[in-house]
Amino acid sequence: MGLEEIDLSDLGFWARPLDDIDRAFSTLRRERPVAHFAERDLRQRSPHMPPPGPGYWAVTRYAHVVEASRHPEVFRSGQGAVSVIDMPEAMVEYFSGMISTDNPRHARLRRIVGTAFSARMVASFEARVRDRARSIVDEICEKGRGDFVADVAAPLPLGVICDMMGIPEGSRDAVYRCSNVILSEGDPEYVPEGSDPLDALLQAGAELTGLMHAIGDDRLAHPADDLTTALITTNVDGEALTHAELASFFVLLVVAGNETTRNAIAHALWLLSEHPRERLRWLEDVEHVSQTAVDEVVRWASPVTWMRRTVSTPVELGGQHLDAGDKVLLFYRSANRDDAAFEDPFRFDVRRAPNPHLGFGAAGPHFCLGAHLARREISVMWRELLTRLPDIEATDAPQRLLSTFVNGIKHLPSEWTPVERPRRSPTP
Repeated sequence: MGLEEIDLSDLGFWARPLDDIDRAFSTLRRERPVAHFAERDLRQRSPHMPPPGPGYWAVTRYAHVVEASRHPEVFRSGQGAVSVIDMPEAMVEYFSGMISTDNPRHARLRRIVGTAFSARMVASFEARVRDRARSIVDEICEKGRGDFVADVAAPLPLGVICDMMGIPEGSRDAVYRCSNVILSEGDPEYVPEGSDPLDALLQAGAELTGLMHAIGDDRLAHPADDLTTALITTNVDGEALTHAELASFFVLLVVAGNETTRNAIAHALWLLSEHPRERLRWLEDVEHVSQTAVDEVVRWASPVTWMRRTVSTPVELGGQHLDAGDKVLLFYRSANRDDAAFEDPFRFDVRRAPNPHLGFGAAGPHFCLGAHLARREISVMWRELLTRLPDIEATDAPQRLLSTFVNGIKHLPSEWTPVERPRRSPTP
């Protein structure tokens, strides 16, 4: 694909086969690693959207993505990390929380959240991760076929996050529906044709925020053994989360934590179906190979395609001069296929090591806080599947989310040899 054919702002570009998209990124890395693109005019879908801004610089090489990530004082997040357009400050915080903040506020939020979202807290939920994965396979094992996303990939991370936050069972379908809308970019499956995507986005955010305000109030009055109680009561150096910050973190958690993990789990099935030799290598030693296979799945899937930064002071990156105020998009999918960082990057290898992928972001203050939990969820789910349904495979190509931001899979038909559902004693 020639440079003149590549337009990363065109939604149609992201509807192309993934191989075409990867070839386009190869061209950019080779010929124009820091390339400028005009912004998409979103007013066609919503009259409330602002007019297009001045465009953005697409950073596609691994080394340059890492360099920008290591200098948050220059490449800042506070003007929005998940949107190309400049949204009102309140909306930025509403939907992306602390990933769209800079120091010193980012450091404050990370300290408070990190104290509550500790390794001990995550470890305390590992048994629940295993129980949920086991029950999910129990539910499907006799059926022999189904939609892998709806039946397997989506329920695990959503259930784990809702367990951690203490979300009532009756509210979980709403959480799932709202998270789909927020990341849909107006996909008609989640935002019907004729509807205003911005209105749908705001309504979904308001619904999640209202739910979290109610639960936060309840936990202040009736503390429980959950992450919401820990977050609302944790005090670091005299500071605690406000109700608004708690709600914003919850929106971030259910969207980022749910979507990225569910998409990695779903991509794993497609990858193993397309690469049967790698499936056999994983099956030969499920416990040991899971340690490397999970990171390879995340590298290959790159569930979050990019994050935005805004330049604070004139700087040069990849030989390109950038001015203060310039928008920069760090393309993790492209960086994860850069042959300067990975040997044979277009080979899916469940034993790849080392694997310094950027699927959870690059090292720096915005590296994914939930990376450890995501790895555990993917690993536990796939150990359960490979152990009990070793021949599970996709029967058709994935139905992909049409998005510039998330490499999502909406549906993935699958089948396996049915096995009898085990009889289990109720969990005490």
